[in-house]
Amino acid sequence: MRHRVAGRQLGRTKEHRLAMRRNLVASLFQHETISTTMEKAKEVKSFAEKLITLAKKGTLPARRRAIALLGNRDIIDYKDGEAVRKGTVIGKLFSELGPRYLDRPGGYTRIIRLALRRLGDNGQLVLLQLVGAEESVKKQSKKRSRKKTKKAAEVEKPAEGQAAAKVEDTDRQEEDKIQEAEEKTGQEQ
Repeated sequence: MRHRVAGRQLGRTKEHRLAMRRNLVASLFQHETISTTMEKAKEVKSFAEKLITLAKKGTLPARRRAIALLGNRDIIDYKDGEAVRKGTVIGKLFSELGPRYLDRPGGYTRIIRLALRRLGDNGQLVLLQLVGAEESVKKQSKKRSRKKTKKAAEVEKPAEGQAAAKVEDTDRQEEDKIQEAEEKTGQEQ
């Protein structure tokens, strides 16, 4: 009987599940979005959120605990065909992701279903993403756009009046020029 046994087996041994979970979470922290199956995403989500909660503490014991749970994989980027080390997953977790979620009480990840299915076994694909990077940019842009629209509205109201006055002035100047031209032609005849 498997009473009160938590977690999915995912058709793998215990060691394979642990390695897969570590690899998926490390990739999630490195790329901030990954594509996987629904079952794997649901299994990995809670582990990723626990690690982000550790990163929010930012202490040395929390960092050591995260290294013990996740490992400390290097982040490698390829430039001009050469591998360049850009840091470690734990370093990114504690320096970028932890501070990003300080004011957020939980829910650091989201699962978005895709219309795609995997070719080999027709498995349902999903995106597992970290929440916050897009939202902070959107909030800043929304705040700025609102301020801009308010300021623009205030500026445009007088500007509209000024623009209308300028248009009227140019119309009057053109009419004056036309009348002067007609007078000159009338005098010449």
